[in-house]
Amino acid sequence: MLNVAIIGAGVSGLTAARILKDRYNVTVYERADKPGGLIRCERIDGSLFHTCGGHVFNTKRQDVADWFWGHFNQSTDFVKTDRNSVVCMEQALVPYPIENHVYMLAPDTQQRFIADCLDIVQNPRPEPDNFEAFLRGRFGDTLYNLYFKPYNEKVWRCDLKQVPLAWLEGKLPMPTVPEMLYNNINRVEEKQFVHSSFYYEKQGGSQFIADTLAHGQDIRYNADISSLTYVGGKWRVAGEEYDKLIYCGNLKEMLPCISGVNIDAYRSDVEALASHGTTAVFCEIDANPYSWIYLPSDKYACHRIICTGNFAPSNNAPTLRPGRITATVEFTDAISHADILANLVQMPYHPVYLSHRFNPYTYPIQTHSTRRMIRQLKHELSKSNFFFTGRFADWEYYNMDAAMAAAMQLCADL
Repeated sequence: MLNVAIIGAGVSGLTAARILKDRYNVTVYERADKPGGLIRCERIDGSLFHTCGGHVFNTKRQDVADWFWGHFNQSTDFVKTDRNSVVCMEQALVPYPIENHVYMLAPDTQQRFIADCLDIVQNPRPEPDNFEAFLRGRFGDTLYNLYFKPYNEKVWRCDLKQVPLAWLEGKLPMPTVPEMLYNNINRVEEKQFVHSSFYYEKQGGSQFIADTLAHGQDIRYNADISSLTYVGGKWRVAGEEYDKLIYCGNLKEMLPCISGVNIDAYRSDVEALASHGTTAVFCEIDANPYSWIYLPSDKYACHRIICTGNFAPSNNAPTLRPGRITATVEFTDAISHADILANLVQMPYHPVYLSHRFNPYTYPIQTHSTRRMIRQLKHELSKSNFFFTGRFADWEYYNMDAAMAAAMQLCADL
């Protein structure tokens, strides 16, 4: 059996390790002291903190579902629930997605939305090539200015014209004007958008997924790999030699590690790749029935509350005060402790600070040439049996199931 090294024990690395373990001698190197990457969780005073977001599982891909449920027991390990999300406007809570619930907004807003719909139908727009053009062309100026623009500018911290549309494929609602009008007239609850229902772990949150996939694997923890050397047709990692190497870390950290292969032509393009980090703030908040609460208001910098305390009873410590649950408040990029506290006092649901974690890489941002450049780099490195996949290896805005699917495809190609 050939020897394979995998760098990174996040979702992608663990998926690849599981798939390949019966055909290769697989060794996984992980920088942290436990598996998980972006889905890692920890306990704070007995309550579960998703240290980057609030990860749940669902997929519309049958191959991913079959593989996933081959490793977990759906009935004993997970609960399935409908997503109950709202947009927190200045005067009201409007169910998500907002375009299906315009009837709950002020009468003048409804009238302007109807005029926008007529304009969209009567004056077809060219095919959009950026995020702003898509949002305006799909939902009209009224909803764009009321919700989509302020919310997404909080997330992406840039002019939305600069955000290419292609890399958000599969993550955006795509209703037509007739569908939006029909849904509002008949008050239809939309169930086709991403994560409209999802599975969540009864115990341990997404860390349970990581721990289960890591079980029985040869994983070297606390291994900060800074050198990947190609010598004599082998890859040398931490003093050991491997026939194949799969990198599931960050592309910007990957290239400086590599020696023995000439990839100088790609270095400047990789260094120029843009992204955002996230400050995840773990809080105690007022009990509510919601899963995600979206926050377009300019009164505070955070863009959403993820009510992980509602995902599973085990996420809330028994010592939590009555009428309170835990949640993660999410800010784009770094924010000081003092600014966190200043924001929390302005927010709904009376959040009280428990802890926070800054993750420097959470949202990759592509340009129109990113995918082509990465395809070419993959082709070049594959000649030396070097492969890579993952959210920040592929520089793709993967959800958990998409990361699994990409790792599955890489293993099939191997």
